[in-house]
This record gives sequence, structure tokens and C-alpha cells, in this order.
Amino acid sequence: MVLFKRKPVQYLSDPVIDDEDAQVWMIRQTGEMFTSYESYIARIEFYKQRKFICEITGHSALSFFDAHASEMNNSKDVDKAFPEALREPVLRKVQFSVISRIDNLVDHIYEEFKSDFYPGEHVTVTLVNGERLNGVVREKAKFPEIRDRDGSIYRAAFSRYFVVLSTRPGEEALVDEDHICRDRKSFTKQILRSFIKNTVTREPWNGAPWLVKRPEAEKYRIDTEVPSHLLHSNKIAEKKATLSQKKFVTNGAQVDGIGSIQRYPELKPATKSHKRKLTQAEKQFIAQNKYTQYQVYQQSLPSSASLPIQSTTANEHQFIHFHSTFPNLAPLAAKNMPKPSLAPQVKYPVDDLEVPLSHDGVHRPSLKYLSQDTPTDSAASSNGIFMSSVGALLETWDTLNVYCEIFKLDSFTFDDYIEALQVTSEGVECELFVEIHCAVLSLLVDEAGKGGKINVSLPELPVEESSEEEDDTEMSAVPTPTPEPEVKPSGRRTRSSLLKEDVDHVKPSKSRSATAEIKVHRAAEMLEDEEWIERLRKRNFRNGGWEFIIVGLLHQLSLKPKDKQEYEAILANLAPTDKEPTQDTVRKQYASLDINLRVRILQILCLLTVETKAIRGYMEECSEEMTGFRKEKIDWQRARKQAMEELRQLDDERKILLPDNSPPSPGPVPETNGDTKMSGMEEDEGDDEDAESDDEEPHKGHSLRRGLDRAAERKRKREEEKEKKEKAEAAAKVPKVSNEFKRILKEIEKKKEKIKECEEEIAILDNDLREADCPRTRCLGKDRFWNRYYWFERNGMPYGGLPESSTADANYANGCLWVQGPDDIEREGFIDVSEEENRAYKKKYQLTIPERKKQEEGLTSVFTARQWGFYDEPDSLDMLIGWLDIRGVRELKLRKELQLQREKISTHMRHRKEYLAQFGEKNGYEDIPATRVSTRTKTYVDTNVYRCLTWQNGTAVKELGHLHSEPPRARNSKLKKNAVAEADRETRSTTNRQGKPLSRQGGRYTF
Repeated sequence: MVLFKRKPVQYLSDPVIDDEDAQVWMIRQTGEMFTSYESYIARIEFYKQRKFICEITGHSALSFFDAHASEMNNSKDVDKAFPEALREPVLRKVQFSVISRIDNLVDHIYEEFKSDFYPGEHVTVTLVNGERLNGVVREKAKFPEIRDRDGSIYRAAFSRYFVVLSTRPGEEALVDEDHICRDRKSFTKQILRSFIKNTVTREPWNGAPWLVKRPEAEKYRIDTEVPSHLLHSNKIAEKKATLSQKKFVTNGAQVDGIGSIQRYPELKPATKSHKRKLTQAEKQFIAQNKYTQYQVYQQSLPSSASLPIQSTTANEHQFIHFHSTFPNLAPLAAKNMPKPSLAPQVKYPVDDLEVPLSHDGVHRPSLKYLSQDTPTDSAASSNGIFMSSVGALLETWDTLNVYCEIFKLDSFTFDDYIEALQVTSEGVECELFVEIHCAVLSLLVDEAGKGGKINVSLPELPVEESSEEEDDTEMSAVPTPTPEPEVKPSGRRTRSSLLKEDVDHVKPSKSRSATAEIKVHRAAEMLEDEEWIERLRKRNFRNGGWEFIIVGLLHQLSLKPKDKQEYEAILANLAPTDKEPTQDTVRKQYASLDINLRVRILQILCLLTVETKAIRGYMEECSEEMTGFRKEKIDWQRARKQAMEELRQLDDERKILLPDNSPPSPGPVPETNGDTKMSGMEEDEGDDEDAESDDEEPHKGHSLRRGLDRAAERKRKREEEKEKKEKAEAAAKVPKVSNEFKRILKEIEKKKEKIKECEEEIAILDNDLREADCPRTRCLGKDRFWNRYYWFERNGMPYGGLPESSTADANYANGCLWVQGPDDIEREGFIDVSEEENRAYKKKYQLTIPERKKQEEGLTSVFTARQWGFYDEPDSLDMLIGWLDIRGVRELKLRKELQLQREKISTHMRHRKEYLAQFGEKNGYEDIPATRVSTRTKTYVDTNVYRCLTWQNGTAVKELGHLHSEPPRARNSKLKKNAVAEADRETRSTTNRQGKPLSRQGGRYTF
């Protein structure tokens, strides 16, 4: 915008033209129109004066047209030179800034952005080997500052950037701010100054804020509504209110009611001495002097309600009301004056969607998907898993691991579980896959030796067939007379006899009408010979037995009209109409069954087990244990509190006795003037003489025997006496410690050990409470878009699975942080809102809620509760914690919970990565190749190909004596007695001193 006398040129408004045929004149550069030639020429002459300034370059003494052309040309150059990725964040930073000088504003913006980079910006990265490569920033992550409990900085805040390398297609570099830079010519103070001048304007009054021009504000969705406290009118009102609130003070004097001037005594500060510290008496004197001056000042102030006035009446000291006597005088304090309107202060935390956008280029770290159909256009795996099955996968895995003691299953990792469901080879029998099905089925119906009770509610089968068969058996048992050929028997007929008769004389039944329908499976024909319940009671699981039982169970469940179509669709794959209805057919069909149908079958079975008394009894038992753990925890907390109070008292006693039992400080070294005789010199001289005598040649005359030995003995005695003397002097310097002081020190150590013991017990009880919390899966929290975050190891199971499990060396159970989309109620109420609510939200935040979700979540999102994503890298977890905004209610709680569990989650993520690296896998969710090597006698399976085959069900072998898939073994009485004795010993060894069972975590606690 061209400036005239340092102010923007104000263009003339368009004139009102009534006659459409009238002649007008227009200035092309400004768009101004004139109805008279004289006014047009006058405006042209005004524009030709060399008094205009180019706002971008700062060149002065230009005509308007030259300045306008200069601005247009330089604005194009600035648009080309300034990086596109930096425009929006720079403009948002400049908006409403009150730094008056453009030079100071440029310096402030430059210092803040010179080491900060944004997605889409062209940069240069420095690799570890020192090589410099060009690239484009794809993603930016900010990691927050982490502090210890004592307040010290554990890790400073920093940023990381994913840079797509231009010279290496398909490669990226992860660098920090120390190994990335931009071209010096693209971001300089001169270019930044030109860009700010070209896109920002400011009104010509003191304290005016910088405002982004309307085209740029609309392009980048920048709020242009100036806050109330920055408006010019409010600034003026604030100054007027401040002036009006001041009293009529002139040079420290106030005008009273008569008009006379009454001066206040000056309050002088007390004199301070910088050479030495004041004594206590001097401090008291200064304080008394200040108080005296304050009393004199208070007495000299006039009364606010009434003033003493000279009166002609007898009472000279009568008080007359000020306002009634002087109605024309204004009150001393301004009343009902306009107060400056301040911007409303938002008290955080608030609802997350009401938190203003940060616009710092940081979005949520990218999610990974388990399924091959993803909600967004992101990379997907080819493992055959649909998104609709991911929730069921997590649900069944969590159920089987939380209640593994009831199912009598060893715990297993989520990666092994997925791989076991993906194995579709007939020659490979995965123990994990078979044991899961057999264990769940065994819980539905008791064993035949234990009564064979059905533990779940099932729909009743049709009664017709069974009643007719019973009539047939009764008729065959009782002899009946031979009927005459002409007379038809009056008793009930069987279905076979009815079929022989004429159809016209037989009433059609429901069974015949049902058979007339189109068959989608042959499950009913398969179950004619033997009932699935009887086979389940006998635990006949071998050679396709458990697959046959599943067919019978699903066939009976399909009698419910609600889920009939779903069950029949599954049965159509297990008992197809084009194959024989045999057990071998079911076995082969289940071996090649799609993983999504397998997951659905397991989900149906797990939902049925929730109805059993075993699961419900386990929940109640865990609830009672949690109550006992809480009471015990409260006792330990009270003991810790009492010990800490006693420790504080002992420490106070120790401080009282400390001066009398502490060693004295070393005294000053005395100064010596001249030679002084030091102690011990005579002995040293004697020693020197002895040494010299030893060095001399031996006397040639007769000498005493053992003379040299006696000299050495004398020297040794002198050294011992010297050491004793030094020890005695050192002991004399150390004061004797009193017995009371020693006792207090011992008591302090005992209290510290007691506090440590209490803290350890509290930590163990917290872990026991976490493991016993099995009724429901706890959610870590929700983010601003109502996405739920789950870490399934958080409750109901040990962190790394059962310590006795065959895959306990993996040291993790799930190893991922899972993200679930919002449910339908939350999505419809807070995200997919009406158009009117979206318009109101866009007016306030410059974009709608779906647009904000797309901008802040990046390229990967989940939109419904049936969609799942996950994080499996510790860096992604840190980036997520840094992305969460503590100004929101939901994200404040989620961030706090993630920070509490951060070390545990990161550790198990690393353990998962190490475990999968042993088998050469990246994430464990890729498709499983169906390869095997066959021999003459058996099928050899390479465990390096199938990781899940290393799992073994040791729990079932330990408690049952055999696997679930194997038939029960008969034991003699001696073996039973030994087993009972061994179980008794194990029970005693797995209980604590109070007789309570130990937790499933055992002794492997890592706090």
C-alpha cells in the first residue's frame, strides 16, 4: 500500500451517477471514478507529486504511480522468494502483535523461526557420515520437556523432522534441529521484512496492533477480529478512565472543600547501610520510625464523608455535608465512568474442541493399521484381515489372556495369536490354535465324569423329530395287533410311513415346509448320527471332533431369528452343500477357513463363556480380592505415614544433639615469623643418624652378635610409638558420641527401612489390584476428537504374560498402543454436527470440525468405533504425548496417564521389536506363507517359519495331566495320591504368610 506522509493513501469513494449515459473519468491504478474532468485532473496532479513512499522497499520522493509500480513488482519478487511453508505460521505470529517498530518485529520473528522448520519446506540435512542432502520436510514432531519429581529437567524439549530426500527416491531421514538447515537466501531479515510489509498493515496510532491483510487472512484462515483490549476506542476509554480516577493532585497537594491546599508530609524511606548489616535494635528503630510517619500521614488525610468548614454559628467545629454545601463541585472520585473493556480470560482446561488451534505445523503421529482395508489412503498390509475383524481380534485375545487361569491356557502374545489364526495348512497342526478352541468349548459343557451339565443357555431344538422317534421306540417295544389291510392305523405315523401314503391325505407339517426351502448348508444332515453335546461331554476333540462340535453349536444358535443369517453364512463355509456332510469335510473346511470367519467364531464362543458360572465366579473372587488388597494397602499407607512422622521427630532430636556430637571445624593455621622448632625434629634427626650409620661401612673390629638386629628392632619400636601417638591425637580431636545420639541414629535407620518396606508392599499391592481388575478393559483416555486409547496390559493380566508361560521369554503381551475411533453417539454429537453448528465453529476458528480433524490428525485417522489403529514405536509414543494439549479436559487426563505408563509401554514396545526380530519380521502382521516339508511318517514343520508353534500349553498339562485336545487319561490311586500331595505342596509354596495366594506376576516386579 502506497504511503503519503507515512500514512496509507485513502482512495475516494465512488460517486453516485444517476444518468447511465453520463461521461466519467477513471484512474486505472486506483479504480477511482470522477464525474467532472476538473476533479479528475486535480487528483492526477496530486498523484504526480513526488511525496509518496513505497511501503515494501521504503523508497521515498516518488510519485504515486511510481510507488504503486514499485510495490507491485517487489510484491511479486517477495512472493517468489519467501518460502510458502513459512507464510502461514509467520503471519499467525505477526497477527495482533503490538511491537511498534518494524525492525524489532523482524528481529523477533527471525530469531523464533530461524531454527524451526515446517512441513513442505525445502531444507538441507546432514547425515551421520557428514553427507549433506537436499529434501522436503514431510512431518514434524515436537517432544515436550520432561522433569523429574524433584523438578530438575530430565530431558529438554526438542523437535524431530521426517525429511523426504530428493536425490534418493523412496528414502527418508529422521533428523533433529542440529542436523537440518534451510537455504540462507530463502529466509533472511530483508526478505522477511519485505514479506511482512507486503502482507501486514498497521493503523497510525500509538500501540496499534499489526493486522494481516484481508486476502492473506482469507487464504490462510487467520482470525481478523481484533481483541477488544487492542481496539483504539477502548485504548482511549482506558486512558480517560485512568485520568478521571486520579485525584486533583498538584505537586503533591490536594484541594479541600474550601479551596485551600493541604500538603501531605513526605514519606522518606529509611536510610540503608551498604557497608554492614543492621543490628536487631536498628531494624526495630527503623520500623518504629516508619510506623510513626504512617500515623502522621493518616491523621493529615481529610475525611471522605464530610469536611470541617468554618461556620458563623456558635458551634465552630460543626461538620457540614460536603455535597449539600457545595453542589457545584464535582466529587473527588469519578463515579459511573466507563471502564476499559478487557478481553475475557479463558480458564483452562476447557473442552478440547474449544482450545484454539496451535498452527505450528505439528500433527498427530501417523497411525499404523492391522487390516488390509484402511480408512484413509495409507499403506496397508496384505494379511487378509478386515477392519471389521480387528476389534474382535483384540476382544478375543484380551478375554483369553485375562481369564487364562479359568481356560487353563498359557498366556500368549498378540502376534502369535494372529499368526496362529493365519495358518491355513492342513499338514500343520498349530497347538495354540487347537488348544484355544478346545479350552473354550470345554467351559461350555462339563465333562461326562462331572455330570455333563450345560453351562450356557441355548435355543431349544425342534421337538417334532424327537417325539416321533420316542413313539417309534414305544411302538416297537409293546406288541401291537396286526392291522387289517383295509383299515388305516389310528396311532401316530412316522415320517417314513407318511411319505409312503398319498400326499393328498397327509397334512403338511412345518418340517416338510422347511425342507422345501433352499438349503445353504448341510449341518443338519451332519448332526443326524450323533449330537454335538454328547461328543463335547466325552471331550472327543481329535480328528476334526472340535470342528464338528462347533458346527453343531452354530447350528443350534442359528435357531435364533436375530443372528440366523450370520450363523448360516458361517455354516455355509463349514458344511457346504456341494460336499459330503462328514466330520472330515468339516476338518478340511476349517483348515482353509478365512481368518475373519475364524475370529468371528472365537468371538461367539468367548461371549458364550461369559455366561458360565466359572467366569462369573472368577470375577466375584477377583472383586473380593481387590477389596482385601485395598484394605491392606490402606493399612500399609497408615504405617508409612506413621513411620514418616516418627522419622521427622527423630530427625528433629538428631538436629538438637548434632552440635555436641559433631567434629570441630579445623582451626586457623598460626602464622610464623622466623624460625621455629617443630615437634618431632629430634626423633627425625635420630632416625637420620641411624640411617647414616646404617649406610656406613661396617666396623672392621670385633662387633656384638646380633647387633644389626637390635638396631632394626629399635627403629621398628620408634615407628610403632609414633603411629600410636598420631592415633591418640586424632582420637582426642574427635568428640565422644553420646549413647543417646547413637540410639537416635539407629532408630532413624530403622524408620527408613520401615518406610522402604511399606513403599515396596504398596507397590506390590498396586500391581495385585491392577491384575485383579478383570471385569472390564480400562481405557487410558480420549483425545480432542473422542478417539479412545487402549493399552491392554494395563489391567487384568501381568505386563509380560504369565511368568511360567512357554513364551515368557518374549517379555511382552501385546506391545502396542491401540487407538479406537469415536462411537456413534460421540461422533454424531460432537464431530458430524449440523451445518449451522459448523458455520458457527468456522466463524470462530476459521475451519469446521471435520476440517480441523483432518488438519491436526494428518494423513491417518479413525472415524468410527469399528476402526482401529496402533502405535508400536517409542518415538511415536513420545510424539503423541507432545501432540496432546493440556489445555483440553480430555487430553489433560490422557497425557497424564500416558506419562505415568510411558516407561512400561516403551519397554514392552522394544521387547516386541526384539522378539519379532528373532524371526526376521518387522511388525509381525504380515501374511504367513503356507510352506511345509513332508516326510514318510509325519509332517515336519520349521519353527522359524511359524513362530506360533513354539507355544505349548503347559498349564493344561500341569493341572489336567494332558492337553485339552487329548482325551482324559485314567490314573491309578497311587498316582492320584501323589498328584494330590504335590498339589498340596505347590499350594503351600504359592501362598504368602497370611495364607493368601500370590499374584500371577510372581516375583518378577520391575518398579
